[in-house]
Amino acid sequence: MVIDEKQLTEDILRLAATDVRRCMQCGRCSANCAAALNMDLLPHRVVWELNNGHASELLAAESPWKCLSCMACEERCPRGVSPARIMEALRLLQIRQQGKNKLAAEGLEHYPSDMPQQLLVAAFRKYNK
Repeated sequence: MVIDEKQLTEDILRLAATDVRRCMQCGRCSANCAAALNMDLLPHRVVWELNNGHASELLAAESPWKCLSCMACEERCPRGVSPARIMEALRLLQIRQQGKNKLAAEGLEHYPSDMPQQLLVAAFRKYNK
């Protein structure tokens, strides 16, 4: 299967909604990352790879699945770049490629009746694209 790196990079950037070109590779995001010891690519390296069009390498990495989504990387970035959003975009893109991003209302009968409606609406928005 031939992967169009440019299209893949554009898809990740669209989903992440963060400007990776602003990154100056200071490493603050990686220095503040609680999951850095378990990652194969540190947050600043993920931004660098995406900025240089190596999106297929990011999809093969384990880092997006190790990310805690604590947003500490975004908080520490002096330029407002969000590696956490990139990690979420990578996870979502991988799930979509596997075809496991569908959530049907018929399957919700086993969920607790006191589950917040906002949670259900957010799940439908995220997993039905």
